[in-house]
Amino acid sequence: MRALFPGSFDPVTQGHQDVLRRAALLFDEVVVCVMFNANKSGRLPVTERLDRLREAATGLSNVTVDSHTGGLLVDYCRGAGIDVVIRGVRGVADLDYEMPMARMNHELAGVETFFIAADPALAHISSTLVTTMSQQAREPNDDASELLPAVGGGSEGS
Repeated sequence: MRALFPGSFDPVTQGHQDVLRRAALLFDEVVVCVMFNANKSGRLPVTERLDRLREAATGLSNVTVDSHTGGLLVDYCRGAGIDVVIRGVRGVADLDYEMPMARMNHELAGVETFFIAADPALAHISSTLVTTMSQQAREPNDDASELLPAVGGGSEGS
């Protein structure tokens, strides 16, 4: 079964990488896709986000990386023959945000949503937090680099 892991991935975090690796164990194929979000202004160019996702997916032979910057998520799913969307959730606030979209995706196109609970050790990480920390870093070692995937896809096995 093919699944879609959509997001803005601006930037890709260790939390994203963890959800991607776990999803790759559960599905035959996972398409991780940079999507346009009208509620977010893109900080990194889409091409850089795609490169970072490819790096985060190193060693995951059943993962492909793509982008979709026009149309709805269900439009992409229909075109790609995907029936399942993967969403990582860090807590109740994420679930409250995701549930109406999951219901609408199901209503519009029969697309199911598969929620993966965040690893508790990574649940505090968000792309917004990483960006804010990077912009505010004042000390040489006071940055957000430890929240980003390691070069080479990280140390986790797959």
